[in-house]
Amino acid sequence: MFDQLQHTNYDGSQQMLNIIDRYIAKIFLGFFASGLIVFVTLFIAINYMTEIAQYKAPADAVIRYYLLMAPSQVYLFLPVACLLGTIFTLSSLSRTNELVALFSSGMSLARISMPILIPVVLISGLGFWANDRLLPMVNQKKNYTLFVDIQKRPGLYSTVKTNKIWYRSGNMLFNIKTLQADKGAAQGLTMYYFNSAWQLIQMITAQEVKLQGPNWDLFDGTVTLFTSDSSIPLTQDFKRKTIAVGEDTADIQKSSRSTETLSVGELSRFIAHNKASGLDTLRYEVDYQAKFAFAFAAIVMSFLGIPFSVTRQRAGGDAFNFGATIVLAFVYWAAYSSGITLGQHGALPPMIAVWVPNLAMVALSVIFLLRLRR
Repeated sequence: MFDQLQHTNYDGSQQMLNIIDRYIAKIFLGFFASGLIVFVTLFIAINYMTEIAQYKAPADAVIRYYLLMAPSQVYLFLPVACLLGTIFTLSSLSRTNELVALFSSGMSLARISMPILIPVVLISGLGFWANDRLLPMVNQKKNYTLFVDIQKRPGLYSTVKTNKIWYRSGNMLFNIKTLQADKGAAQGLTMYYFNSAWQLIQMITAQEVKLQGPNWDLFDGTVTLFTSDSSIPLTQDFKRKTIAVGEDTADIQKSSRSTETLSVGELSRFIAHNKASGLDTLRYEVDYQAKFAFAFAAIVMSFLGIPFSVTRQRAGGDAFNFGATIVLAFVYWAAYSSGITLGQHGALPPMIAVWVPNLAMVALSVIFLLRLRR
């Protein structure tokens, strides 16, 4: 009889826990979805007013551009939305004294947080999968819409493959193996010049390129001329050569976002291929590590929001909670961006540069939790 009663009590307790878990998860997902919609909408509105409105592009092109941009922005704002959901969920439970009741029933903060952290882990995993499998293709279409349909400057549009970056400007095509836009440098340049009938008339290659606006300095290359008078191309080597490029080509640094159009596997092969060719791949190695590190950002920020929510439960209302979300997100993003910058400039190894901010935020969360237990 006692065993049966104990079993009944156990089933009742489990059912109650399941109800509580679903209740907390429902609150979290509501705040998460609301925050995500607000952040993405604000970003798109600001982006349109500051960057797109000046081009007076057709409405259908603008709508198509932002529909293609929305998925990548959703992915970028996932950590902030998860942090907002965590803070608002625990704060709302505190304001209604439900948090106190849960503590009184014997539930720990870790157990109460499980219905929040489990959805965050699932959201992070789904986000990483989408960023690796779906967003590269979407971002490629987004870039095409921006440079071709909105800005009317197709020379800025790049098609990225695993070992080359292709551009077109007028009757010229060229590819670059590695582009370091922040340093104004490139490696492995090949330029093809065509006449009005699209017959190849000249080819220029260079191992190193210094990008200086409309003037490019080429080092260690060749110039090959194709003429109808001779079936044999005329080739001449050079140590240094300066060429003038068109306006679209001069702005190539502004459109250099190749890693957002590559999956993890494609980027890995891109790095291996160019490293085997002796090219500088530091920037791409940092971006490769960042794809993995950013996937954990939502988990890290939610973990940080848990002790902060509980320790500040009486400090204010929704305005304070929203402000706390922005401050914590800014602190994390500043640390994350600084790490990437240090990595791209060679001050830190790529793996350390992108993972230290995550580890630092987790350590800070643990410190807050330990102080909370006191």
